[in-house]
Amino acid sequence: MNSTLLDYLRKLPADPVRLPMLGTPLPAIGIVVAYLLLIFKVGPNFMRTRKPYNIRNAMLIYNFCQVLMNLGIFIMGTYYLFIKKLYHFSCMDMLPWDHPDKSVDRMFTYVYFINKLIDLIDTIFFVLRKSAKQITVLHVYHHVFMVMGVPLTYYFYGPGGQYNLMGYLNSFVHVVMYSYYFASAWYPNVKSTMWCKEYITKLQFLQFVILFAQSLLTLWLSPGCGVPKVLQYVQLGGSVSMMVMFGNFYYQTYVKAKSKQQ
Repeated sequence: MNSTLLDYLRKLPADPVRLPMLGTPLPAIGIVVAYLLLIFKVGPNFMRTRKPYNIRNAMLIYNFCQVLMNLGIFIMGTYYLFIKKLYHFSCMDMLPWDHPDKSVDRMFTYVYFINKLIDLIDTIFFVLRKSAKQITVLHVYHHVFMVMGVPLTYYFYGPGGQYNLMGYLNSFVHVVMYSYYFASAWYPNVKSTMWCKEYITKLQFLQFVILFAQSLLTLWLSPGCGVPKVLQYVQLGGSVSMMVMFGNFYYQTYVKAKSKQQ
């Protein structure tokens, strides 16, 4: 058993092409540790004796760039998943290493990973605005989960495959979410009257319902699928944890809050 494990580890990383920061999970681990220290220790200490910064212009630029980047990922995903049809959705096994579109898989994975790193900036904005109430367990867990998930999967399994659907759905949700953030930063006086925030939470919940169903149906209907079962279980567990946390957030923020107002 030990020799088998060693043989497996010698073959890592799974993809022979070493992309910057994805050849090993260590850079992502370092970034996550620095992120947690910054938002929970360094940042709050720095802001303790300072007034909240006015970073409206920076937020507008950031949110606009996020909309464009996520829209680009979504459009690329639409083309390759639904027009060119690189995958069969009943079993989204990883493309062979010599597949002519393998470089597209790598690019999709890498651009998505960079986008997850950029996502961390919004928490820094919360720190600079002294808006600690927005740095929730759900917010931090979601960011860390997504940042670590990409390099770990890439290292042990390779780019693309079933997790492409996660990136595709997540990019669409973020187009909607960052469009809302841009609009609320542009028109701060009407932020409280914007009705779509509740539906963004529903959309976030729905994406994880779809991902949960994908893994469940693949395990059930395609038992011979080449996607490792451990990745299916990770997707199932991750989806359940997100559904629980987003469901609780929705209940506390909208259902329970509305019942108190009545």
